[in-house]
Amino acid sequence: MYAHVFKAVSRLFAVAIVALAPAVLAAQAAPAAQGPTPNQQYASRWDIFAGYSYLSPHGTVNTPEANGTTLPFSYDAVNVGGLFSGARFFNRNVGLQVEFGEHEYGSQSKQNTNIGTHGNDDGFITIAGGIIFRYLAPGNITPFIHALVGGALINGPDFQKNTWGPDLTAGGGMDYETPLFNHHLAIRLFQTDYEYMHADFGPQPYPPGPPGGRANVNAVRLSAGIVIHAGSIAPPPPITFACTASPTSVFPGEPITITGSAGNLNPKESVIYSWSGNGVTGSETTATVATTDLAPGSYSVQGTVKEGKKGKEGLKPWETASCSASYTVKEFEPPTISCSADPSTIQPGGTSSITATGVSPQNRPLTYSYSATGGSISGTGTTAEYSSAGAPTGAVGITCNVSDDKGHTATANTTVTIVAPPPPPQPHAQALCSLSFSTDKRRPTRVDNEAKACLDQVALDLKQQADAKLVIVGQSDAQEKQIEQREETRQQRHPRVHVEHYAGQRAVNAKDYLVTQQGIDASRISVATNPDDAQAAQNYLVPAGANFESDVSGTTPADESTIKPEVRRPLPMRHRRAPAAPSGNH
Repeated sequence: MYAHVFKAVSRLFAVAIVALAPAVLAAQAAPAAQGPTPNQQYASRWDIFAGYSYLSPHGTVNTPEANGTTLPFSYDAVNVGGLFSGARFFNRNVGLQVEFGEHEYGSQSKQNTNIGTHGNDDGFITIAGGIIFRYLAPGNITPFIHALVGGALINGPDFQKNTWGPDLTAGGGMDYETPLFNHHLAIRLFQTDYEYMHADFGPQPYPPGPPGGRANVNAVRLSAGIVIHAGSIAPPPPITFACTASPTSVFPGEPITITGSAGNLNPKESVIYSWSGNGVTGSETTATVATTDLAPGSYSVQGTVKEGKKGKEGLKPWETASCSASYTVKEFEPPTISCSADPSTIQPGGTSSITATGVSPQNRPLTYSYSATGGSISGTGTTAEYSSAGAPTGAVGITCNVSDDKGHTATANTTVTIVAPPPPPQPHAQALCSLSFSTDKRRPTRVDNEAKACLDQVALDLKQQADAKLVIVGQSDAQEKQIEQREETRQQRHPRVHVEHYAGQRAVNAKDYLVTQQGIDASRISVATNPDDAQAAQNYLVPAGANFESDVSGTTPADESTIKPEVRRPLPMRHRRAPAAPSGNH
C-alpha cells in the first residue's frame, strides 16, 4: 500500500515541477529588473517542504541462524520515498527544523505484520529535528544546510522486525524562488543528505523467531519537491522622512520653506535628498517654494530621501522614504467623511473591516483615526480592522475621524453588532455492554468469564476517556425480589439474618473487578439499581459534562456501606455416596 501511495505522490510532484518549469525558465530568461531582488524583499518566517525522496542505504546486518552460523544481509536502495519538513526562522538566516521521512521498498507486501519479505524490506521511517541555516542570496536562489537528530524506525533486510534506533542527518540543498502566489512558492531543486541510523534487532536466531543482528546504516538521501513560504521576517527598520512647510498659509509672493527630517538613517551609508513641487528649488534637508506665479489654491511639496551604497541608494524597499508638505494661498473648506462596517454582525472574537471615505474640497492630505466603544480597532488609513475580543455582545459604536493638514476635522459613525455563538451540544450518557448473571444458578451474583470480557472492554473505554465516569446499574428478577423482600421482613425480627441484595451485589461485584483487576480508580465508578426484571447489570459511560440522572431515569444508588464485594469461591464438592459392601456369605 505504501508503495502505491508514494508512487502517486512522486507522480504528483513530477507533474508540479514540469508545470512550474515554464515560469522558472521565463524568470531566468527575463532581463534583470532594476530594484531589489525577491530574496532581498521577501524573508519567510516558515518554510514547509514536501517532495519525493530517494534513499541509498549502505549497511549489513549479520543475522544469527539456527545452526549457529551468521549470515550477512545488506540493504538495497529505496527509490519510493517521501520527505516532509517544516522550519521556523528566528531571523533571515537561522531557524529550527522538524523533518519526517518515509522510504518503503517498492516490491514489499505487508499483510497484518511488520515483518517484511526476504531481502525486500529495506524500509525506513525517520523523525528528526535540528538547526537550519539559509542564505538569501541576491537573485532567486536560496542555498541551505541543516543538521538534525532524531529517531528511525528501521526494517531489517532478512525478516527482522521494525525497530527504533537513533538517527543523525546532515546535508543541504538549494531552492529556486518563484514569483508564483506572491512569492510564497519555491522549488527545491535538490536536497542531499547523509544519514546515519542504528538498530539492534536482538540476539535471537532465525528460524524459529524473527532474526536478530545489528544494523549500522550509512545512507545518502536525495530529495526534490516544493516549498511553501508562510509568514514574514521584518526587514531592518525602514528610514522615515517627515517634512513641514513654514508657514503653511501664505499670500501669493510670500516664500515658504520646506524642512525635511529623516529618521533611522545608517551613518555608514550614502544619503541623497530630492524635492518636487510647483516652484520648488533646493537640495539636502531644505527646499524653498516661490509662490509669486502661483494661483490661489492648495499646493504640496514632495520630498524623498534614499540611502545605501554610493551609486546604489534606494535599491531596497526600506532604503527609501517620502514625505509631503502642503500649503495654501487661501482658506479651504473642512473635509467630509463617511463610515461603514463589513460585516456589520460578528461573533465574539470576530473582526470587521471598517472603511472610511474622506473628501477634502481642496484635496488636502488627510489623516484617519478610529475609536470604538468596546473591543479594539487599529488602522490609520482609509481602512481599519475592528476586533471584538473582550467586548460584550450587543451593538458597538465605531467612530471614524478624518483631519487635514490645516487641523480641520470631521467624524462619522457606524455600528457593529456582536452576537453570541450557539451553545455547544450537550454530551449524554452512553449504554455499553451488559452483564448476564443467569447462567450460574448456584452463584447468581458472580462475575463469570463472559462478564469479565464485557468489563475488560468497559475498562478500555475508561482508560481511553480519562475524564469520563461509569455507572453500573444492577437488576434482579421477580423471584429474587421476593426472596430479598422475605429476608428483609425476617431481618426486622432477627437482626442477624443476612439479606441478599441481588441487584446491588451484581453492580458492586462488577465494580470490584474493574478496580482490583483493571486498575480503574474507584471514584470514577458509581453503582445503582433499577426495578427491571432481569438477572443482569447494565454499564453506562458518562462523558464529562453529561448528566446521568437526566439521561437514565428510574435508578437508585446502591448502598456500598452495606453491600460489600463478594470473595470469589469455587463451588463445594458434591457429596459422594460410599461404595456398597461386596455381596457374599460371611
